[in-house]
Amino acid sequence: MGCERMLLPCRDDSTLESPLELVDLPFFGEWKGKIAYIDRDGVLNQASEDYINSPRELVLLPEVAQAVGELRRAGYRICVITNQSPVGRGIWGHDTLAEIHSRLRSLLQRDDSDALLDLILYSPYAPWEGSWARKPNPGMLEAGRQLIDTAHVNPGSKPSLFFGHEWQDRPDESGSVLVGDRSSDLCAAEAHGVRGVRCDPSIGLSGVIETILGDGNE
Repeated sequence: MGCERMLLPCRDDSTLESPLELVDLPFFGEWKGKIAYIDRDGVLNQASEDYINSPRELVLLPEVAQAVGELRRAGYRICVITNQSPVGRGIWGHDTLAEIHSRLRSLLQRDDSDALLDLILYSPYAPWEGSWARKPNPGMLEAGRQLIDTAHVNPGSKPSLFFGHEWQDRPDESGSVLVGDRSSDLCAAEAHGVRGVRCDPSIGLSGVIETILGDGNE
């Protein structure tokens, strides 16, 4: 399964393998490797069967910014992982998605200054393309872990990314969590070896924040 055939994730603000710049976490102590992998629609913002097609259509779910801020204050890096097949279907392009994500970041930090997204990864592929990046496959989680780890250990350096069986030296993900509203999210969590938490898409992340932070891992 060579990387050239796996249809890898995209980053909304850069090429996939460009160096990632991390902002300090708003908590005292050393980062312990915890990442919150967070789905977008139905977790951070209201979902739509017809997709979120423009920035003005994006509406945050209740108290979601405070929930993201709480995760970062508890020592989690935040990596959004989202299937966005409208790009692959030709409905709209990468530029439109970048505008939607810019609004997402802005709204989150408007409501909680600590609600910063360290990384947004997306799969632009249609379901029938069989992409390793598209959930329920774990490609976005694999990329997110390696990008964030590289940025933490060697700031400014370009990461070397491995996927599937080619990634041999995988770190412990027992302190991390994935939050999603669909079975495909939980399947991706299981494939990556991280705890999956399912939320109600009408409530989103805020409805499970106590479950995440109250498990003794903070």
